[in-house]
Amino acid sequence: SSKMAEDAAKTKRVGKWYFGGLASAGAACCTHPLDLLKVHLQTQQKGKIGLVSMGIKVFKNDGIFGLYNGLTASLLRQLTYSMTRFAIYETVKKNLAPPGSGIEMPFYQKVLLGGVAGCTGGLVGTPADLVNVRMQNDMKIPVEQRRNYKHAIDGLYQVFKHEGPTKLMAGATMASSRATLVTIGQ
Repeated sequence: SSKMAEDAAKTKRVGKWYFGGLASAGAACCTHPLDLLKVHLQTQQKGKIGLVSMGIKVFKNDGIFGLYNGLTASLLRQLTYSMTRFAIYETVKKNLAPPGSGIEMPFYQKVLLGGVAGCTGGLVGTPADLVNVRMQNDMKIPVEQRRNYKHAIDGLYQVFKHEGPTKLMAGATMASSRATLVTIGQ
């Protein structure tokens, strides 16, 4: 038993980059109602109401599942945006400074790598982010104007089909700029 403990101590566990993306998707399941309410608060047109009042309004109109409207798009965003950021950062970092090699990346390289990883993740996640906001906001517009995407993939397809592929990248500049700064900060 002491031999097994000794062998286990010698074996260093190396995290897989995709765990970060999966963890982000798991977190989105918990934070999605707050994100939905944030979008509703940001897009309200008349009568400024607060977070709690907005939550009650959504619950009364659409039930508990109304708070999860657009969850598939939120999950898709995390699985594209976050997973891309983690994949680039961790893969390049492992190649530049292999675990156990004693090599430490200089701070400026970490900042640069974080910026590149974030920018790329922001670009990759833009289509899902567009659909996410639309799905969250859909319940607020008149029934005849709603997009009624069945799920995130349907939303991507509908935007591509009716608005063209370039519309999927609407907001890419801001999304990639934000992701660059967030990833550097992390």
